[in-house]
Amino acid sequence: MATYRLFGTIRCVAERSVDAVVFDYGGVLTTPVRAATGRWLADEGIDAGVYRQVMRDWMGSGAVDGSPVHRLETGELADAEFERALADRLSADTGVPVAADGLLLRMLGGLRPDPVMLALLDQLRAAGVRVGLLSNSWGTHPYPEHVLAHLDPVVISGQVGLRKPDPRIYRLTLDQLGASPDRVAYVDDLAMNVAAAAELGMYAHRHTDAVTTRAALAGLLPEVAHD
Repeated sequence: MATYRLFGTIRCVAERSVDAVVFDYGGVLTTPVRAATGRWLADEGIDAGVYRQVMRDWMGSGAVDGSPVHRLETGELADAEFERALADRLSADTGVPVAADGLLLRMLGGLRPDPVMLALLDQLRAAGVRVGLLSNSWGTHPYPEHVLAHLDPVVISGQVGLRKPDPRIYRLTLDQLGASPDRVAYVDDLAMNVAAAAELGMYAHRHTDAVTTRAALAGLLPEVAHD
C-alpha cells in the first residue's frame, strides 16, 4: 500500500521543507465551487441532487474514461458540445428544460478569487518559494490575469491535453518547476487529485478553507508559521 505524503498534521519546522507549492484553481484559489453551482441551480430551478449525480457519473472515481467532463478538461470536447450534453442530461433527468447556450458561464460565473488565498501566494513568493498552478480547466473561458500574475508555472489541462489525476500532468508540472516531488507541496480540493500527487511523492493537502490550508503549510514553511 502506498504511503501518502499528507502534510496537514505535520508540526512546524525550523527549516523549509519544500521549495515550491502548487495550487489547484477552482475551489482552492477561489470561493467554493459548490456555492457557485448551488446559486446557479437555484436560479434555474434544477434539482441539486440530479446535478450532483451527473457530476459523479462524469467525473467521480468510478467515471468511465472519455466522459464529457474528461474530454472537456483535456480540450477534446468544445465548450458548446459539453453544454449541449449537460443540458440534455439535466433536462431529461429533471424534466426542467435547461438552456445549453452559455451554460458553463452560468454554472461557474459565481466563482470569485479568494483574497485570503491570493495574499498567501504573495507571502510565499516574497519568501522565495515557487508558487505554481495545476488546474483542470472547464472550457476555454480565461483565468483571471490578476490571479495568473501570482503563479509560475501555470499548467492548465485543456492546454496540455492531460488532466488530473493522470500522473503525467503532475510530472509535467514538476518538470516545469525543475523540482523533485519531495520538495513540492500540492493543494487541491478533490481527494483523488490529492491522492495522485501523494502517490508521486509530493506533500499533498486537501483544501477545505484558507485557514486550514495556511495551517497545513505552516508545517512545511516557517515563513508561513511566523506570519
